[in-house]
Amino acid sequence: MSIAHSSTNVRPRVLVTPPTLDRHKGPYFEVLTAAGCEVIYPSLEAELGDKDVLVENLKGIDAVLCSVEPYSREVLNRSNLRCVARVGVGYDSVDVAAATDRAIPVCITPGTNENSVAEQAFSLIFSVFREVAIRDAEIRAGLWRRNSVRRLAGNTLGLLGLGRIGRAMVPRAHGLGLNVIAHDPFADQEYAKRNNVRLVGLDELFSTAEIISLHMPCTPETTDLINRRTLGLMKRDAVLINTSRGGLVDEDALFEALAEGRIFGAGLDVLKQEPPPKNHPFFALKNITLAPHMGGIDQTALDAMAKLAAECIVRLSRGENPEGCVVNSQIMSGYKW
Repeated sequence: MSIAHSSTNVRPRVLVTPPTLDRHKGPYFEVLTAAGCEVIYPSLEAELGDKDVLVENLKGIDAVLCSVEPYSREVLNRSNLRCVARVGVGYDSVDVAAATDRAIPVCITPGTNENSVAEQAFSLIFSVFREVAIRDAEIRAGLWRRNSVRRLAGNTLGLLGLGRIGRAMVPRAHGLGLNVIAHDPFADQEYAKRNNVRLVGLDELFSTAEIISLHMPCTPETTDLINRRTLGLMKRDAVLINTSRGGLVDEDALFEALAEGRIFGAGLDVLKQEPPPKNHPFFALKNITLAPHMGGIDQTALDAMAKLAAECIVRLSRGENPEGCVVNSQIMSGYKW
């Protein structure tokens, strides 16, 4: 589908911010340079979480192939961006309303990393159930403890969210002998029926599942969805897994539940502050496994996400609509690069 196009002879300048792509000339670089774009990287010491530093790096930039640095209304207003293309499917770090007001398309990369996130979720599940991280630390400290651990098969996995990533969890769960339930107001009913996924209410999921895995965006409605009330509904042997966004979890409430043994354990790939402060309370707990927000970035997924984000930028620069990738698609009928 073609859209209005403002012709220009100036090469589009694209800032590439994900640290995992820094000076790494993979498929995304080939897409951009083949289209005549100039690829720019932030300075190595740039702290892009600082809005002033981010704005400074956005000077003279037409489009950004970005990570999770915050594109607030102030940042967008102080830039001349024509496109924000996220390497991933989450976009809570972008003020979409502000981008829409400025007619800036916000692009994501669906269909590129769901297998990677599902694998990370199950690695955390195994770590908690089999106490992998705990036993490793104990052996290094001179302790050889061989008491039994929990069996995974036969438990119920509760998926909060049945989008692409939630659906990627389903065959893996069934293959491991897990029962699967899910809560998603927008769930594909036919998919659930075909794949033996029982759709349930939110409270029923919390009170039924031994494993609760989060696969939803962080919005004002879902912020702190894991809180004292919902944790209080969970079984004492329940495990919480979060590979979505740290904002979904009230970390004080989760710490209390873990420290007091009101739930069995947790595996978190994401936190509210990343990286966390050195004195984070979670560090004192043994029944939690932490990972540095790595769920969606195995090398295959990273190349696919970055390549699709680059293709979105190129298509927009040519007056084409990257359908299915633009979050604020309502602006596309009159969009000009």
